[in-house]
Amino acid sequence: MGHALCICSPGTVIIDNKRYLFIQKLGEGGFSYVDLVEGLHDGHFYALKRILCHEQQDVEEAQREADMHHLFNHPNVLHLVAYCLKERGTKHEAWLLLPYLKRGTLWNEIERLKDKGNFLTEEEILQLLLGICRGLEAIHAQGYAHRDLKPTNILLGDEGQPVLMDLGSMKQARIHVESSRQALALQSLGCVLYAMMFGEGPYDMVFQKGDSVALAVQNQLSIPQSPRHSSALRQLLASMMTVDPLQRPYIPFLLSQLEALQPPAPGQHTTQI
Repeated sequence: MGHALCICSPGTVIIDNKRYLFIQKLGEGGFSYVDLVEGLHDGHFYALKRILCHEQQDVEEAQREADMHHLFNHPNVLHLVAYCLKERGTKHEAWLLLPYLKRGTLWNEIERLKDKGNFLTEEEILQLLLGICRGLEAIHAQGYAHRDLKPTNILLGDEGQPVLMDLGSMKQARIHVESSRQALALQSLGCVLYAMMFGEGPYDMVFQKGDSVALAVQNQLSIPQSPRHSSALRQLLASMMTVDPLQRPYIPFLLSQLEALQPPAPGQHTTQI
């Protein structure tokens, strides 16, 4: 395995003629590394994703990921601050400069609450789900499907708003059949909703027991009873996890349902649905 440039001590990097100070390593996986950097021109923190490219195909895939980010200017989809390609001997490193969201991922929040014996409230779940759906709507409007929607790929902004990331999974995912794109998204989104409600994925126990997840998804999901959740929320989850993909609600319908379920602003009357 090759190694990317290691920034082991405080130093600076230059991207688009702007200087950034290395703060610390945030994580790594496969041939990519993520560092926390500070813009010396504005004092803001950023996440610098560095992808080691062994071959031309790797360079093209990194460029495609950058292109995916450039498609969107939406509060619920992670935007790209800057992109550049750096030569490292006979190899290249693709650098994607992204906003740094200090609250981490939705899964980090679920785990943090679980450690304290708590769960997201229904109001929080509905607000998060609404933002996720708005992000998916923006992605679908461009003719793409996310393809890897899960709590670890959803960041939380400073105000708790969900922000979809890992747009590299959208490469070669252009789908022209609207029903197929929507159906794929709703099953993944249903798994995210289940995790927000119960603190784990719907098929985690199946996997831990060594049973087939592929077979489990072919049967209607049994939703646990919980006094924390309204019947409306449970019905929403059941509709999203319906076995027949074409029977799942589409994103526009789901958005209208979620907007109706949002708690009324102070002074407004509650609408029954």
